[in-house]
Amino acid sequence: MALRPKYVTFDCYGTLIYFEMAPAARRIYADRVDAARLDAFCADFSAYRLDEVLGAWKPYFEVVRNALERTCRLWRVPFREEDAQAIYDAIPSWGPHPDVPEALARVATRIPLVILSNSMTDLIPHSVAKLGAPFHAAYTAQEAQAYKPRMRAFEYMFDQLGCGPEDVLHCSSSFRYDLMTAHDLRITNKVFVNRGHEPPNPYYGYHEIQDIRGLPGLLGL
Repeated sequence: MALRPKYVTFDCYGTLIYFEMAPAARRIYADRVDAARLDAFCADFSAYRLDEVLGAWKPYFEVVRNALERTCRLWRVPFREEDAQAIYDAIPSWGPHPDVPEALARVATRIPLVILSNSMTDLIPHSVAKLGAPFHAAYTAQEAQAYKPRMRAFEYMFDQLGCGPEDVLHCSSSFRYDLMTAHDLRITNKVFVNRGHEPPNPYYGYHEIQDIRGLPGLLGL
């Protein structure tokens, strides 16, 4: 049976937009970290970013900067403020995964699309403009004053939409940032976009698709 939510809600970076923070870090730190160990360096950078968003809200530049500094300290390599700035400044240039625009445009003809992103209000318009479909709303951690995976971010979205967990289908490529919290908030309709970022975990009860081209079929479109 096709799913019929009032809204289809999305994580943005990683799920819709190709998340280029690790590639940027690889380029910048190629002169300080052995090539064979750059993947491990980037994995630590990712882990510290998650840790940075779990507390009180702060601007996303501070999340990136602090995570990068902590990674450099762990690896005992020089940290430069301008490296964090370069990574952050590149975010508006990131584009969508190739499977995204056409599939989103099909869904948008029938169901309003919404983004809930760990982003800033001045960053998210650059990304939404590249997605190739009209969005009903794009909410940011800055507006919610909370980053995912905190429940407060999702609760802000529900309040703004005037709906509850039962009214949305939430799509993400991440369990740790999105789908675990969606489960805890009793969002029944969840979609795991398996882009290889994290392994599947059937405990959380979701529909799995390989990319956004699988979404219209779940919605009977």
